[in-house]
Amino acid sequence: MKNIQIKIYLMISLLGISLYSCIKNPTEHSNDYQGNFDALWNIIDTRYCYLEYKGIDWNYMYEKYNTQVNKQKTDMEFFDLLSNMLAELQDGHVNLYSSFNTSRYWNWYMDYPSNFDSDLIYSDKYLGTQYKIAGGFNYEKIDSGRIGYMYYGDFTAAFSNENIAYIFEYFKNCSGLIIDVRDNGGGSLDLSEQLASYFFSQTTHTGYICHKTGSGHSDFSKPSATNTMANVAVQWKKPVAILTNRMSFSATNDFVNRMKNAPKSIIIGDKTGGGGGMPFSSELPNGWMIRFSACPMFDLNMNHIEWGIDPDMFVNLDPNSNSDAIIDTAISQLK
Repeated sequence: MKNIQIKIYLMISLLGISLYSCIKNPTEHSNDYQGNFDALWNIIDTRYCYLEYKGIDWNYMYEKYNTQVNKQKTDMEFFDLLSNMLAELQDGHVNLYSSFNTSRYWNWYMDYPSNFDSDLIYSDKYLGTQYKIAGGFNYEKIDSGRIGYMYYGDFTAAFSNENIAYIFEYFKNCSGLIIDVRDNGGGSLDLSEQLASYFFSQTTHTGYICHKTGSGHSDFSKPSATNTMANVAVQWKKPVAILTNRMSFSATNDFVNRMKNAPKSIIIGDKTGGGGGMPFSSELPNGWMIRFSACPMFDLNMNHIEWGIDPDMFVNLDPNSNSDAIIDTAISQLK
């Protein structure tokens, strides 16, 4: 499997009452294995935003893993114990950082077909070798010049209105545009909103977000509307297809959620990988950092987007084919 970089963002959650008497305040935990275990458990219990939604009994997790704390003999073994407890959250946004390792949860995409082959998109049938590059986008006309194709693999790659204006000008005679965000593990939510803004003619309500208001598992603010602004300088007004797979995660997930509400847009491919929680970070007494989901995000119908977003058209790649069925389907839809 090719190497990938997964953007990870996390924030703080809640505190359970039943174990409050035996769990110290995070600022009072001792810097030993027990104190760091309690601090981590407490941070997730009071600040993580999906315990109730995912049906996770975090008190049970305390009992399950706390019995193993005093059996740890090395920092690495203790780190692995904490990592195993965090994996119970099933969240690609949850990571524990130490000077010697970073924990991660990858089953959100590893148990699914990749539905992406870079060799195919850089073949002569699609991008080829003479494609253009601007602002993180690799782009070229495909289908005998009738369709514009842009591959964007990283929402940390900044772009400007000028970049996009040049690209759209290059595609002005095309009947439609494909934006391929497969294998894009996320990055900046600001860039997600900026990219979506080129496909809206007016400010549009595209989702919701809630914020933690207390330490209880269900202590959230009323949903606040999230809007996608229209870019007044640059606009694409023809049909656009967004290509997705399970590794379309985090900020890419947010981009797809916005584009679900864009006029003349269609989402094609596989369900996105999710990552719908706004991230935040906290520190354990020993200096290790924990990042986690703190603010849940929703679609326009108040559905959580943590587990991913369904495409308008499900399409899988045939591993025995020399064509990309997802791109080919998008071409057919746009024409």
